[in-house]
Amino acid sequence: MTYPIALLDACVLYSAPLRDLLMWLAIEGVYVPKWSEMIHEEWIKNLLLARPDILPDRLDRTRKLMNARNPDALVTDFEHHIPNITLPDVDDRHVVAAAITGNCDVIVTFNLKDFPDAALTAYGLIAVHPDNFILQCFTDSPASSLTALQQQHESLRSPPCTMTDLLQKLIRCGLPKTVTYLQTECGL
Repeated sequence: MTYPIALLDACVLYSAPLRDLLMWLAIEGVYVPKWSEMIHEEWIKNLLLARPDILPDRLDRTRKLMNARNPDALVTDFEHHIPNITLPDVDDRHVVAAAITGNCDVIVTFNLKDFPDAALTAYGLIAVHPDNFILQCFTDSPASSLTALQQQHESLRSPPCTMTDLLQKLIRCGLPKTVTYLQTECGL
């Protein structure tokens, strides 16, 4: 089985529960993650603006752990593609450029309108909502994906939370279809 190579847009790395689930899924080998330092800078900057109570050092530690745990995820030397990419928002071109250089299959993003199919097909890319992407991970690799979810749940010790609490957090992060699948098909 071939696992998708997914460029994770900054908006899906912003929320800790969603970011953590994506990282646990990658650790379990359900998909291959990709990102760039520009993407890291974007999600960290936006999170610090929304949550000034979070120390920048803490988010820098998260970025370093992500890069260390997934050493092939960091895409570099993609900037030469940027001028040739046409998107509704020119500030998103770096995402597509990194996906091209990273040989990605998909861009995982909440901002589907910013990555229209017409702009991506020339590069063999599609944009996928994180709920659809993660649901596909669970349907394609149920055992590994459930292990990832369990690992995420077990890692939440400060403060601890129940599986029901975690699923509610994932709904708030934009994963209602995934949570419905987990509740109906997996009995969680």
